[in-house]
Amino acid sequence: MRLVEYWVTRIFLAVFALFPEGLANGRIWFCSHLLDLAVPRLRKIALRNLEMAELPDKEEIADGVFRSIARLVIHFARLPRMNRENVHHWIRYEGLENFTNALAKGHGVLVATAHLGNWELSAFAHAWMTAPMHIVVRPLDNARIDALVEHVRALSGNHIIRKKEAAREILRALSAGEAVGILMDQNVGLSEGVFVDFFGRKACAGTAFAKFAHHSGAAVVPGFALWSETEKRYILRFYPELPMSGNVQADTQTIHCMLEGVIREYPDQWLWIHRRWKTRPPGEAGLY
Repeated sequence: MRLVEYWVTRIFLAVFALFPEGLANGRIWFCSHLLDLAVPRLRKIALRNLEMAELPDKEEIADGVFRSIARLVIHFARLPRMNRENVHHWIRYEGLENFTNALAKGHGVLVATAHLGNWELSAFAHAWMTAPMHIVVRPLDNARIDALVEHVRALSGNHIIRKKEAAREILRALSAGEAVGILMDQNVGLSEGVFVDFFGRKACAGTAFAKFAHHSGAAVVPGFALWSETEKRYILRFYPELPMSGNVQADTQTIHCMLEGVIREYPDQWLWIHRRWKTRPPGEAGLY
């Protein structure tokens, strides 16, 4: 079964990579509907999350989420074609000075990112447009697909840090004054996180990010590759550095308040299909 999954993935990526740019909208429609039909529980999770977040137009946002995922997959298929000369066809910067000013301080930069917009393209393109960085990833369950994805991620020169061996590698990179990108928006278990307010509900958020910032003195700069329908390309937007107090609870909350604000601005580009509020405080009933 794992071998079948691998070859299906390779075939889909090859097909999407070969289609002309003019067929982009058709590919996005096809891919988004295929995912929606193949895994119907994902829409149920998205609608439940949107209901808990009390956002209007839930069905419309959910449709946008599937389009956003399809757009990410299609762009991922085309990453091997990207280089320093053509990268601006797919993406441009906004607020790059927030990143470069933080990096100039010499203590490294923790880029706080999330499953928002195109997280695969953001670090990949940044390596071509500025310089390679370190990215923390969780290995995929299928080892063959994981090797394929990791190969593509590293084509622009980025250094892959696997989650199981992350702590030492992250601190080593930060001590060398380098940048590390970490996805910090998913649910974690009680042993790994603290509860923060997120869209009006308690969400269990990992504390490792804040602890890395405290231990290293690295600057924390949020960054996301957000789709612009007007420009028909992504904007890699770096936001101003977030102040860290040294208090893990408070700093984790600061990061998630900032993330919530960006998601509210681009609700159809966040991964609402993830059970973000799965972990509950002891004694509280599950929400799913």
